[in-house]
Amino acid sequence: MMSEKFPKLIERFKRFVKVDTRSNEESTSTPSDPKEVAFLKELADELQALGLTDVQTMADGYVFAKLPANVDSAAVPTIGFISHVDTADFESRNVQPQEVKNYDGASIISLSDSGYVLDPKDFPNLKNYKGHDLITTDGRTLLGADDKAGVAEIFALIDYLMAHPEVKHGPLAFAFGPDEEIGRGANQFDVERFGADFAYTVDGGPLGELEWETFNAAGAKINIMGRNVHPGTAKDTMVNALQLAIDLHNELPADGRPEKTEGRQGFYHLCSLDGTPDEATMAYIIRDHDKKAFEAKKEGLRLIVDELNTRFETERVHVDIQDQYYNMGDVLKDHQEVVALAESAMKALGIEPKIEPVRGGTDGSKITYLGLPTPNLFAGGENMHGRFEFVSEQVMEQATAVLLEIVQQAVQ
Repeated sequence: MMSEKFPKLIERFKRFVKVDTRSNEESTSTPSDPKEVAFLKELADELQALGLTDVQTMADGYVFAKLPANVDSAAVPTIGFISHVDTADFESRNVQPQEVKNYDGASIISLSDSGYVLDPKDFPNLKNYKGHDLITTDGRTLLGADDKAGVAEIFALIDYLMAHPEVKHGPLAFAFGPDEEIGRGANQFDVERFGADFAYTVDGGPLGELEWETFNAAGAKINIMGRNVHPGTAKDTMVNALQLAIDLHNELPADGRPEKTEGRQGFYHLCSLDGTPDEATMAYIIRDHDKKAFEAKKEGLRLIVDELNTRFETERVHVDIQDQYYNMGDVLKDHQEVVALAESAMKALGIEPKIEPVRGGTDGSKITYLGLPTPNLFAGGENMHGRFEFVSEQVMEQATAVLLEIVQQAVQ
């Protein structure tokens, strides 16, 4: 499908996803990978070619750009739109997007010749897309709609406004950044230089998502030192680090895992466990919407570690817990006019807003706490972060239309 209103939207999206921009959690640099830097440079060049002003690359890798108002801007807010270029921790090389035209909402979709399929029995969300043109993976990589759908949609908005100077709008600010997927892309976001009164991340999922609450989030890294000896003479001597890891995990609430929780329920998520009887490492993420419950979860993990260490004469289990981001709802509850504008824009286009707390986070979480109210808008992606990811071309067009409607309503 080529949108008559946003003719470059899908072409640009398919071009963007073919560029490998996976962020690197093990890196200590900012941005975390040179691939991101190269792609952001390409975006900056493209923004300049479109005629935007004040295109600049910040020290943290963010690319900023401005579109001046074409109305008297004294009483009109400056609106920001933000998306991230990095993709998640899944194979991102040689992305080959596949198109499924006029999907019937019921058929199994073969992901090229990979042997993987999108089956409505496994993914009932496919039933929502009868009559849509879908873009899928070839089963070997992720797609990257998170968040290159958002990047392409913001570019399509810019295309439209540059081609239609008769459309009235206030001053607009745009930002494209790295490292959202590893939770540190917006750590040093320069709110003052960005220059918006409020903003929206275009980084959500299905049609109608409008999110202004997120998890409070922390990461925990655990190191366990064992004492390995021959198992034949291990009695009362061996300290098996892997067994201690299992013991630790089993002390956490069994119903407090992601696969057992929903809505506003928080969780502990074991992301990795690696090691030998001699030494083991574990990594958790800790999540909760409620700040008190979040603090209690962190303290609960520390207490389990302390209890395990009482079994030994020396400290064998060490935990390091670092906060990652906080629930932006604690701030945005006092800025509901920003949410209301997006809600009004969706309703004007016949889209029913789905306002639910995010079971995750966005760059808007950190940016909001830096002083810029930044809720999150849908970009269209489904089944994100893996080989079963897909996006509807029609929903991408609707997401772009929402951005345009927000811009227009803000000057009315």
